[in-house]
Amino acid sequence: MEKKEKELSFEENIQKLESIVKELETGEVPLDKAMEKFNEACEIAKVCDTKLKSATEQVNKIMSSDGTLKDFEVSE
Repeated sequence: MEKKEKELSFEENIQKLESIVKELETGEVPLDKAMEKFNEACEIAKVCDTKLKSATEQVNKIMSSDGTLKDFEVSE
């Protein structure tokens, strides 16, 4: 059984999304199947968006607005 989208890495999800888009772009997918694929793509896109937002937040926590690292105080 294939890993769920949430368990896949960001890159794996993007590859899966690209594959679905290519398949849909052929125009050879029956409508019912195309709708299933479209819904799957939307779910994958949501997962990717969540992962990307999380990564952005993490970077923003350690970077200043000018692109330099923030000063950290080490507490003992």
